[in-house]
Amino acid sequence: MDGGSRNEEGSIVLAKPVPPPPAPRLYLATPLLEDPAALIGMLPALLKKADVAAVLVRLKTTDQRTMISRIKALAPAIQPSGAALLIDGHAELVARAGADGAHLDGIEALEDAMPSLKPDWIAGVGGLPTRHDSMAAGEAGVDYVLFGEPDANGERPSVEAIAERLQWWTELFEPPCVGYAATLDEVREFAAAGADFVLVGDMIWDDPRGPAAALLDAEAAIKQGYAAVSAKAAAEQE
Repeated sequence: MDGGSRNEEGSIVLAKPVPPPPAPRLYLATPLLEDPAALIGMLPALLKKADVAAVLVRLKTTDQRTMISRIKALAPAIQPSGAALLIDGHAELVARAGADGAHLDGIEALEDAMPSLKPDWIAGVGGLPTRHDSMAAGEAGVDYVLFGEPDANGERPSVEAIAERLQWWTELFEPPCVGYAATLDEVREFAAAGADFVLVGDMIWDDPRGPAAALLDAEAAIKQGYAAVSAKAAAEQE
């Protein structure tokens, strides 16, 4: 246990335990949508099942009027739950569609979008293959960084590399970090590594039991990973 230090009068001042960070929250990515009708009927009940901080709406690209109409149709199924509605790309649609922000892919896209998003809307970014890219995003004023998502070729870093990047970021930088998880084991791993949010997508929608069961499992995995890191932090305080 850290016994503390002595003040100028020579009295022992006990060090206060450092509280653990808040538990990570879920960030849910939709399937790539053309007709969102089925999802609109499903989302309100689904978002009541677990603690989902935000929903990343992934739309097939079409004309702007159609995309805005689809986002506006999805908003009442998402935002009343308290979850933020973010658009995957298409920062130019955020204000007109009533979304809460956009997720961008790469530094160049982020820099292009920042003038239209800040200070009123959320700007998140992925596509950060190097630490330098990650730091550049932080310096640009991003609201979160995403690590571990597949690239254009479907390739991802190893789970160990993603966890290491999350831990590095958490220890040094203020903006929240998000870990992209493709399995429950990854959800646990990234929660334990210090992710503020864990992004889940295909693993939820492809589960044969249905998305509700998969989302509950993901929430449980976050709690397991967080419990492990909290126990470790408590042990280090003794």
